[in-house]
Amino acid sequence: MAISGIINTNTSALNTLNALNGTQGNLNTYLQQLSTGKSINGPQDNPAGYAIAQRFQTQINGLNQAISNGNQGVSLVQTATGAIQNQTSILQQIRTTAVQAANASNTTSDRQALQGVVSQLLAQIQTIATQTQFNGQNILDGTFAGAAFQVGANSNQIINVAVGNTQTNAMGNYTAATSGAIYNTSGAYVQGGYAPGGAFTYSTGSGNFTSGTFDIAGSVGTAAVNVTSNGESAANIAASVNAVTAQTGVSAQAYTSVSFAVTGGTFSFTLSNGTSGNPSNTVNISADVTTGSNGQPDLSSLVTAINNQAAVTGTSASTQVVNGQTELVLTNSNGNNILVSGFTGTGSLGALGSGGNTIGTLSSGTGSGTALFQGVVQFQSSSSYSLSGGGNIGYSSGAASLTGSAVANINITTAAGAQRAISILDQAINYLNQQNGALGAIQNRIQASVTNAQTTATNLQSAQSVVQDANIAQATSQLTKYQILQQADISTLAQENALQQSYLKLLP
Repeated sequence: MAISGIINTNTSALNTLNALNGTQGNLNTYLQQLSTGKSINGPQDNPAGYAIAQRFQTQINGLNQAISNGNQGVSLVQTATGAIQNQTSILQQIRTTAVQAANASNTTSDRQALQGVVSQLLAQIQTIATQTQFNGQNILDGTFAGAAFQVGANSNQIINVAVGNTQTNAMGNYTAATSGAIYNTSGAYVQGGYAPGGAFTYSTGSGNFTSGTFDIAGSVGTAAVNVTSNGESAANIAASVNAVTAQTGVSAQAYTSVSFAVTGGTFSFTLSNGTSGNPSNTVNISADVTTGSNGQPDLSSLVTAINNQAAVTGTSASTQVVNGQTELVLTNSNGNNILVSGFTGTGSLGALGSGGNTIGTLSSGTGSGTALFQGVVQFQSSSSYSLSGGGNIGYSSGAASLTGSAVANINITTAAGAQRAISILDQAINYLNQQNGALGAIQNRIQASVTNAQTTATNLQSAQSVVQDANIAQATSQLTKYQILQQADISTLAQENALQQSYLKLLP
């Protein structure tokens, strides 16, 4: 190769300088990879890879926030369940007090004192319902309904949460109201059918119900209940209601209790269950009733005669004084029919309706020797429901409100009130158990969502790493390579510049 001997343009040095610039660029790239740990530090490094990595980052950021959201949701649910557990515990105390108040050993003043305890406990339940908050939001007063927790990275990846109203006026036993003449004029329905002597319908033997069916549409679903005959007992109907409770969410119990105005004299009659055409558990009752000096009948012999046969009939006798009048009360706590037939003697039994008026009299003089007393079906549910055909057993269209049977209405100053309170409290406790059960399931679901988000975020970070993270071993090797090339380029450039300068020695 000929020596050009030119000094104006150092072509070799320019080529070396160009190579040095390329080496420096590669050297800078690997230095940046090693300093950031990423092989893609900008769109210029890998446009497609950069877009993929950013999409991964969007999902990862969203998932990390969703994990935080979910954990906050779990904390809110735990706050609600903890408060509801406290309310449940208080309701259990109130129920125990109601059971105590229902006992006949209590005086009126005893029950009033117990009511004072109940009132304080009810106030605490209300306080918990209205003052339990999470991040400044009330969560037990019915306003925290239909809330949505964002538990995913994308839109509409939510879990809906609704916490029921646990105020004292929002919990209790939904009871249907009576309609028509079955209880209004032909019987009695006092304090929801829980009062002694206030839970019956009277007929001369055929029965006041209407055979057919009625439908219950409850919180769970709808089911039909059969009424097999006009004289069917409330106990049988309640059993039929309970047979479909799983389909409706509505249960029932039955209670038969009738009060009589009694005139003194001799009594002889047959006491049984069933109907006049098909009596069962038949026993004979005989007694003498005298009139005391106070003008009131002495019912002890009649009460004893009936109670001696209670093991057979399930019907017991007691007395109560209403407006100064001593009354005989016959009660079948299971809700079976009470059938009185073959009545003879000089005394009389006058069945008393809700207003204290006589709606039917058993006496030899009137010739009315047979009377059938059917009880009431006490519907029970912690949620509203409707009845279609409820008139067949003396009820209206159903229960859409807690009128008179909310926890706030509990009054145990009477035995009947205490009995009714027990049913109200049972449904309130059931309602709170349902709330906590639902919230527990939601908490498990949120926690499962958080776990899934954590797993997904980890996998996405792994995938993102494959796309954008630098291979440190490879980058170090490449850095060393380009450092050596840089030194070689600089040394070569120095040699080429020295060669160019040597031509200056030829100048004179």
